[in-house]
Amino acid sequence: MRVPRSIVLAAVTAVTVPLAGCGGGAPADRGRPSGGAAPGAGAARPAPSAATPAPGAWIAGHVAEMTLEEKVGQLFVPTFASAADARAMIKRYRVGGLIYFPANFAGGPAATARQSNALQQASELPLLLSVDEEQGLVSRAPFLTRFPGNMALGATRDPQDAQAAARITGTELRAVGINQDYAPVADVNVNPANPVIGVRSFGSDPALVSQLLTAAIGGYQSAGVAATAKHFPGHGDTATDSHTGLPVIPHTRAEWERVDAPPFQAAVRARVDAIMSAHIVVPGLDSSGDPATLSKTVLTGLLRQRLGHQGVIVTDSLQMQGARRKYGDGAVAVRAVNAGADQLLMPPRLATSYGAVLRAARDGTIPRARLDDAVTRILRLKEARGLFRGTTADPARADAVVGAAAHRATARQIAERAVTLVRNDSGLLPLRNRTVQVIGPRGDALMDALRRNGVRLAASPATADVVVLTTLNAGAATAARIRSPGPKPVVVAALGSPYDLDRSTGAAATLATYSSGSAAVMALGKVLAGTVKPAGRLPVKAGGRPFGHGLTYQ
Repeated sequence: MRVPRSIVLAAVTAVTVPLAGCGGGAPADRGRPSGGAAPGAGAARPAPSAATPAPGAWIAGHVAEMTLEEKVGQLFVPTFASAADARAMIKRYRVGGLIYFPANFAGGPAATARQSNALQQASELPLLLSVDEEQGLVSRAPFLTRFPGNMALGATRDPQDAQAAARITGTELRAVGINQDYAPVADVNVNPANPVIGVRSFGSDPALVSQLLTAAIGGYQSAGVAATAKHFPGHGDTATDSHTGLPVIPHTRAEWERVDAPPFQAAVRARVDAIMSAHIVVPGLDSSGDPATLSKTVLTGLLRQRLGHQGVIVTDSLQMQGARRKYGDGAVAVRAVNAGADQLLMPPRLATSYGAVLRAARDGTIPRARLDDAVTRILRLKEARGLFRGTTADPARADAVVGAAAHRATARQIAERAVTLVRNDSGLLPLRNRTVQVIGPRGDALMDALRRNGVRLAASPATADVVVLTTLNAGAATAARIRSPGPKPVVVAALGSPYDLDRSTGAAATLATYSSGSAAVMALGKVLAGTVKPAGRLPVKAGGRPFGHGLTYQ
């Protein structure tokens, strides 16, 4: 990767130690080698001596030497349609990062690693290559090991599971050159009608969410991937999707302190790399009517000063209507920076947003100190995740690491521990010595799992003893579907939202897997067959049962 001559060598050895490959020369007037540079993509760091400065000591000097255009570019994390499109944005705007979506993963792990390398080589500073990879419902890379997601982890109640899942996902992401994940979700889901969070949350209890969130942060960061807790100040109690509208959260300041704040406080204590803002209005925290992303009261007052977060603040996608409803795209970007955001994620039109921020920085609308602070935090994050020591991904290693057998085994084990038996009237389960009909989403996959575990499948509905009905976020339709098989006993298995079980009073037995992925469906088959005993406990109130409820077999 090309490295600007002005960058100070991170972990530079004392001037008495020659730097191979550097320009040499006399010390500059700021006391560092002229032409010295922080290592870029693929570069190795020289062995430190006793006089080595602290990591990141070079950053303040480098920020002081950056042009205004370079500083503004570091704030932006756009999408890209192709590698050529990305290189053009890197060259024109000197963006600080890029975000991957499914179309950017064509060709598999090795091809993705090569693409990441090419993008890093095109940039003068290491890029934060990011992705929304939460596991479970929100997953972008089609080839990564599939875990059942956060609410399933909430059902296991095991921080070791949360840490292992995050570490494996982080390891696979870093193997393909991705170094920032917009995960884990810190929202406490207390609204069963929440259309945007739901099973993306670890659960409805702030203490449980805090515990598992902390473990996940450690897992991602131990794998060399920047973790991002989201969505501040808390998106767990809304019936509006911020992708399409502007949610208003009715929590008072006291309710926020009790319900929403604890996971973010835990994230700050865990020294999370970044926290993402939410496009939500919380009148109890800020009466301006502005979404949190554009609120200095929320981002600077609460997150920076009240909670003490010293890492990066990143906006949620600026393409979402929750951010764009009140102001134009250029004004949104400027207001977000002045509110305290450091990274501007997915501007709808990069040229518009970049131009607006650049003009605001030139005329003082964005104070120079605020801009320098944002750039400094971004460079510190890159330093903390080792990007100045090298970013090159090994394509051969990517193919070997991604989807490794041990990773898939961990996903299966977590899925099995998550399955929650909510009701089992008259001991209907397990389904030994019964003939079973399966109807509903993922029915074929569940039948295959049952068959593998020795359960007899009905050749026709008339020959079935029991009907297993799967649901996938069916909501109110669940009750009617339970009645459709007639008088035969029905087992309802909620493969998505466990709140489907709130409409399952007519069922003889109910279970929740929190995921419709292959690992979760196979785990459900084992539990129904009795091969595995159910061990999960509800991470939310559902099916008429309280938080923490869970049955097992004798």
